[in-house]
Amino acid sequence: MYILENKLTPDLIEFLKKNDIISVDENVISIEKPGEGNMNLVLRIIATERSIILKQSRAFVNKYPQIEAPIERILVEAEFYKTISSDKNLSCQMPKMLGFYPDHFLLVLEDLGKNSDYTTIYEENSGLSENEIVALTAYLSELHSIKIQNYPSNQALKKLNHFHIFQFPFDQTNGFNLNDIQQGLQEIALKYKTDLNLKQKINQLGELYLATGTVLIQGDFYPGSWLKVENEIKIIDPEFGYLGKPEFDLGVFMAHLYMAKKSELAEIILKNYSNKIDLKLVYSFAGVEIMRRILGVAQLPLSLNLIEKQEVLEKANSFIEKYEI
Repeated sequence: MYILENKLTPDLIEFLKKNDIISVDENVISIEKPGEGNMNLVLRIIATERSIILKQSRAFVNKYPQIEAPIERILVEAEFYKTISSDKNLSCQMPKMLGFYPDHFLLVLEDLGKNSDYTTIYEENSGLSENEIVALTAYLSELHSIKIQNYPSNQALKKLNHFHIFQFPFDQTNGFNLNDIQQGLQEIALKYKTDLNLKQKINQLGELYLATGTVLIQGDFYPGSWLKVENEIKIIDPEFGYLGKPEFDLGVFMAHLYMAKKSELAEIILKNYSNKIDLKLVYSFAGVEIMRRILGVAQLPLSLNLIEKQEVLEKANSFIEKYEI
């Protein structure tokens, strides 16, 4: 396995040419990080003829090297791109897969340019239009409609995700001091960490997450997976994809609108989504996503003060309370 580094070296250029990632006559001008990748190392190679994106998985989370992660997740992501390649609507909303090197756990992707993701929606007075919500919902409607027979279970990555979504944030003994994030948050979190009825329902929802479903989901449909590309939105990072429940994608989508203080846009999702869903399950998954983002390791650049966090946590709690297995 060739280990990528954010360094322009003769060794890297030799690797790129040897594997036909760039042509033998091409020169590499520079190498840079296109953004802060969470799970994988992501690099932009700028060559004389074009620029490309290299994405490599390791046996750990790139942003949190102390957290082990299944290295084969990049194989699942490659399968996602292969699966949607025959669907014109979906493939035009994602970067093209230009190459796949399983021996090196390496994907080569189309470079969509130096564009920002949508994590700016958490900022005060940030914009997100109804048309953008409609476009994102249309992507999910299309994705969840694909008829698919076989797809990698992605169970190892699902288990890692399950731990950080449904277990760790609600564990009183996890050693994660929320007061380091925001003073007073640790005390607010105690209410939810000691609510046995709430935790039982979250455990039940976690079991649904781990189960195999019939619908291909993106698995991490939040603003960090959406890119602003000219007048379009492109979807990236489908390594969490698996055959599951469409309500999970929709719940995660809605949760981030609540945390961005744009809850009025959530109804647009439900009005425009075209497939049959369990509405209570959507809201329940939304509730868990809100809680895990505020109480867990995967923190967001939220502009919420402590009182606002308490209010949105209460809203999340009410979503989950209404769910009956």
